[in-house]
Amino acid sequence: MNRYKAQRRVQIDESETPKYDDDVQDEEQQEENGIRLRPSDSNVTEDQEPFMGFKARRKASLRREYKGDYLDVPSRPFLMKILQKQGDKQVLFADKVLKFTSSGKMKRRILMITDFAIYIVDPDTDALKRRIALAAVDKMCLSELSDNFFAIIIPTEYDLLMASTRKTEIVTVLVEATKSASEYELEVVFYNRFEYNASADLVKEVQFEEVEGGVRTRIVRK
Repeated sequence: MNRYKAQRRVQIDESETPKYDDDVQDEEQQEENGIRLRPSDSNVTEDQEPFMGFKARRKASLRREYKGDYLDVPSRPFLMKILQKQGDKQVLFADKVLKFTSSGKMKRRILMITDFAIYIVDPDTDALKRRIALAAVDKMCLSELSDNFFAIIIPTEYDLLMASTRKTEIVTVLVEATKSASEYELEVVFYNRFEYNASADLVKEVQFEEVEGGVRTRIVRK
């Protein structure tokens, strides 16, 4: 399969990109804990920054401390019930993200990372959509540019493509959690083109291109 072959483009309307319910902070993570993300300047508005590759990075974020639980999980009974049912107790990270479906739609989801698993929860129905054991994760794919996309590759299942303004923290937490749980270091690869399995029988490629004022992102079928 030729990964550079021209493909049918999946259109994503950036003007309709949803935002978080909570206020999205302007400052973004930079190069921390060995995860390299190249900073860039931008004049885009705040509502364009969070997703689809358009975001501004500011010097004040260079030493931004990680909080981990941005949702106060203990105060949310439905999240605690999900964790207790699975026997998980230690929440390393919790926040709202955008998840991309196999059809290319964007869904707002809650991402929780514990010391044993990754949880994807629907915040509208309070339902657990997916639980992935850390041991099942093979690697993470990111671009070399200043975007918010990341893919979690799970060979035994289908992969996850998500976007978050806290991408660097998510990667760092997953690397450290995987190392603690499985005694191996999760591979993190950086390419401006990478493939992921959007479903069991559908492969897509995410393409990143640096343009004036930000990064243009395309998702195409393979």
